[in-house]
Amino acid sequence: MSLSTEPDALEFPLPDIGKLSGSLAQRVYEALRSAILAMDLPPGTPLKKQVICEQLGVSRSPVTEAITRLAAEGLVEVIPQSGSRVTRFSMSEIREGAFLREAIELAAVAKVAVERTEEQLAELTRNLRLQALCLEDHDEAGFYREDERLHELIFSFTGFPKLNAIAATGWVQVNRARHLLLPMRGRAIASYEEHRAIVEAIREQDPEKARKAMQVHLSELVTRLEPLVESRPDLFE
Repeated sequence: MSLSTEPDALEFPLPDIGKLSGSLAQRVYEALRSAILAMDLPPGTPLKKQVICEQLGVSRSPVTEAITRLAAEGLVEVIPQSGSRVTRFSMSEIREGAFLREAIELAAVAKVAVERTEEQLAELTRNLRLQALCLEDHDEAGFYREDERLHELIFSFTGFPKLNAIAATGWVQVNRARHLLLPMRGRAIASYEEHRAIVEAIREQDPEKARKAMQVHLSELVTRLEPLVESRPDLFE
C-alpha cells in the first residue's frame, strides 16, 4: 500500500465495475469509495475525471455524480476551478466518529450479550477462526475484512436493521484511518485478542464485561492514531 500524497491516479487501479451491481453511477461510486477506504487512493490524491473515465470506461456524468456523493460523505474535497482530491484526515472528525460509534456499539454489544442465540455465538466464533487464519497467512486485507464483519454481525444480532448504517455514517473517516494501523507490527494480533475478549463476554452472556471489552477495543484505535498526526503530517489537515 503506497501512502504518497500526490500520486498519478494511474498508479492506483480501481476495482472492476463490471463485477459490481447497480446503476453505472452507483458502480463508479462504489469503486472510488472502496479504493479511498482501502487507502489505494490515499489522502491528498487528485481525482482527475478524465483519468477515471478512461480507467473505468465510462463518460464524465457518472464520475461527476460519484464524486459529488463522496464529497457529501466527506471523503472527497471539491476545489472550485481546480478539481477534486481525496480529503486528508481530520483528527477532530475521527474523534467525533469514534465517539458516535462507541455510544452505539457499547449498547449493541451489551444487548447481544444478553440475548444472543447459540447460532449467533457460533457465527461469531467462526469469524474469530477466520481472523486467526488471516493472521497465520499474514493476510492483512483479509483480517481487515473479517474484523469489519465481526462488528457488522454484532450490529445485526441486535435485531435493529438500520443500526449498522447509522454507525457507519459517523465511522467512515475512522474506518479509513484504520488502514494506517494494521500494518503496524503487532496491531493486528492485539486487535484479534481484543475481539476474542468481546466474543468471550458474549459467550458468558455478561453485558457489562462485553461493554468494557468493546470500549477497550474502540479506544485503542484513536489512541494509536494520535501520534500519526506528527509522524505523517502529509496525511492530515
